[in-house]
Amino acid sequence: MAIDMQIVQASNCKNVEAQYVEMMVPLYSHGCEKKVKKTLISRLKGIYSVNVDYYQQKVTVWGICNKYDVLETIKSKRKEARFWNPQDNVQMEEDEESRRPPPPSSSPPPPPPQKTPILFLL
Repeated sequence: MAIDMQIVQASNCKNVEAQYVEMMVPLYSHGCEKKVKKTLISRLKGIYSVNVDYYQQKVTVWGICNKYDVLETIKSKRKEARFWNPQDNVQMEEDEESRRPPPPSSSPPPPPPQKTPILFLL
């Protein structure tokens, strides 16, 4: 089974080198393992290899890629995926916090309208 790999240059970055991206991904069967490999190779360009360790629940990707794009691609199949290194997870959460819009003002909601009783006289 030969897979054609190609190297794609990053558009805005110079001196981009291949890197390892290690993630903890819950895998429930060997089918999940195949699905993760297939998704990464088909959706991302510049990936050299994907190593899935079913017993450690670890996925290692080697290639010229953005580690956040790799994680988002895996999260499309396994929502609970996260980086193996806890420091990377903290950095990702901080980035997400800075991108979120500020919460609405903390004023209490307006009270519901009052219903007035209607009396009928006979």
